Amino acid sequence: MWEIKVEVSSGQAEAIDDILAENEIVGWHVYTDVDAQRAWMSGFFPNAADAENAWQEVREMLPEEAAPREPKLQPITDDDWKQAYRAHFHKWQFDRLHWVPIWERNDFQLPEGDEVVWLDPGMAFGTGNHETTRLCVERVIEAQRDWKAAGRNLDELEVIDAGCGSGILAISAAKVGFERISGFDNDPVAVEVSRENAQLNDLGGEINFFNADIVDGLRGRRVDLLVANILADVLCEYAKELVNALRPGGWLILSGILAVEIRTVESTFRKALPDGEFSSREMNEWADLLVIRK
Repeated sequence: MWEIKVEVSSGQAEAIDDILAENEIVGWHVYTDVDAQRAWMSGFFPNAADAENAWQEVREMLPEEAAPREPKLQPITDDDWKQAYRAHFHKWQFDRLHWVPIWERNDFQLPEGDEVVWLDPGMAFGTGNHETTRLCVERVIEAQRDWKAAGRNLDELEVIDAGCGSGILAISAAKVGFERISGFDNDPVAVEVSRENAQLNDLGGEINFFNADIVDGLRGRRVDLLVANILADVLCEYAKELVNALRPGGWLILSGILAVEIRTVESTFRKALPDGEFSSREMNEWADLLVIRK
């Protein structure tokens, strides 16, 4: 295993993190020492050539002033890699659902009546720390709460996680009571990671993860809850497919959207579903859009 690490402008750290998320670049992490006003980005790769190639790819996306120094490349042991990786991930909570790194399993005390999603960040497909994921899971929990209060049976409602990545949204839906859950991704590695994360949470075989793009993944499907945390341009391109997959009363939760893009995305989906109900929220520089078919 090789680490490549470069000091970046502390003022550009958040923008760099956003660029990585927008372009779905995995394997890199940005972290800041607030007291020292310094920031770094680092990545872990199987060999030196992969590390250097990954840096060249990312460097072309960054503003010139973001990374004024040359990166440092060094081999590291498996133990060093695991410890470095763990430093970036921490448990978090919304309502009665907790997302906790797997290495805290023996020490974490789950409050009575709450549920937990165990995460293995080493799989490098996301742990929910990013704002886009948090926006989505909050909406999933709100849907569960509203429908349960209305007397609807959660085990009869169908849920799809489109572009499942690590499977965290599908797994979270299962933890709050939904049972008919599917998730798909056009990357077969993401599908395998989702299955492994499901097994980690004693949900192996209970969520149907499969390899597909949006068109094939939604073909012929009508669901009650559809979550798509992807990218704004992809969401807009497939707006018709996404809204057509909703049953009457169904919720479409969209994220992966920069706050500055939300008007464009909402306009696109209003055209795709003229009589829908729409609401959006922002978290730092990111936004979500909830679309409800009447």
